[in-house]
Amino acid sequence: QVQLVESGGGLVQAGGSLRLSCTASGSIFSLSAMAWYRQAPGKERELVASINRSGSMNYAASVKGRFTISRDNAKNTLYLQMNSLKPEDTAVYYCNANPPSPAYAWGQGTQVTVSS
Repeated sequence: QVQLVESGGGLVQAGGSLRLSCTASGSIFSLSAMAWYRQAPGKERELVASINRSGSMNYAASVKGRFTISRDNAKNTLYLQMNSLKPEDTAVYYCNANPPSPAYAWGQGTQVTVSS
């Protein structure tokens, strides 16, 4: 099973920016469509942004125009640039395949907290 390690979260004021990273331990990363997900307290996990093998990207309506997903297959790393952050973006952010795959183990996630 491929291990995923998310990093880059933190506490930021509304309007600020963060860049999240997700590093995968296995080479199948380059063959996989990948995505960022988030889970806020009391809510279900939701898809935030996805990127396929050729680099085509899709975004949830709530983050479109503010977040940018990218990948570096040579580094087995997925990124999420988050700008113009809002308090409603507060959540634990995870990465996994799109759709989530048993080939990838969910990581611990990285906490993003946006203060108003």
